Amino acid sequence: MNNKTLIHPTAIIHPGAELDTSVKVGPYSIIGDKVKVGKDTWIGPHVVVSDRTTIGDSCKLFQFSSVGAPPQDLAYKGEETETILGNNNVIREFVTIHAGTAKDTGRTVCGSNILFMNYVHVAHDCNIGDGVILANAATLAGHVTVEEKAIVGGLVAVHQFVRIGAFCIIGGASAVSKDIPPYVMAVGNRAHVYGLNRIGLKRQNIPKEEIKEIKEAYNIIFRSQLSIKDAAKKLEDELQGSKHAQRFIEFIENATRGIAKERLKKDSETQED
Repeated sequence: MNNKTLIHPTAIIHPGAELDTSVKVGPYSIIGDKVKVGKDTWIGPHVVVSDRTTIGDSCKLFQFSSVGAPPQDLAYKGEETETILGNNNVIREFVTIHAGTAKDTGRTVCGSNILFMNYVHVAHDCNIGDGVILANAATLAGHVTVEEKAIVGGLVAVHQFVRIGAFCIIGGASAVSKDIPPYVMAVGNRAHVYGLNRIGLKRQNIPKEEIKEIKEAYNIIFRSQLSIKDAAKKLEDELQGSKHAQRFIEFIENATRGIAKERLKKDSETQED
């Protein structure tokens, strides 16, 4: 490790840590044993990166964030589990990301290009996909999966083992206890589905023809009066070759908490409702 000029003299770096020579570490930060940090990552002041944590390239960890701490799980007995983060992640103030547990995969995994806003909590054994946004104080319980480019609003609480689908958006202050399929909007306590995330799909430059396929799949799942199992079968029959229909099918087949139901907005309801 030859980057001493980039490490503040008050920082504490364990001899077993491996930091790229371009890594910067601010005042009073602590880097634990068996930590690996990729090139051009910036670790600000008063940050704690605990043992057996891997952080990729070009990440930014702001003051008072904590990555890789032991899980808040009574069954955890000090096993050597891991925390893994990809590239280009932004971890803002007071974010906490905990290590995995031996009763699951033994690792908490966060992909790349993720924005963790202030006070976000990612519990043990979570799996966060690329391009996800977790707004202020979003809280994920253990074993939660958030698929690529989903947005979880501020003050949202997600129940353990819940799966949040790709390209969906969860409205602020929601309590999520059921799986939220891809491409949809969901909000409420408990969260219900309120249609497709049309604006989000357009922002992701998904072609109009594909958005039409997504709408057809949505209508089959939520508005055909079929059971979820039968809806998945109808998707296979009627939208063969559609990658978006296939994503819905795979999501349904892997759902463990049940799928959130659609709630149609009444004319009298405001957007805040």
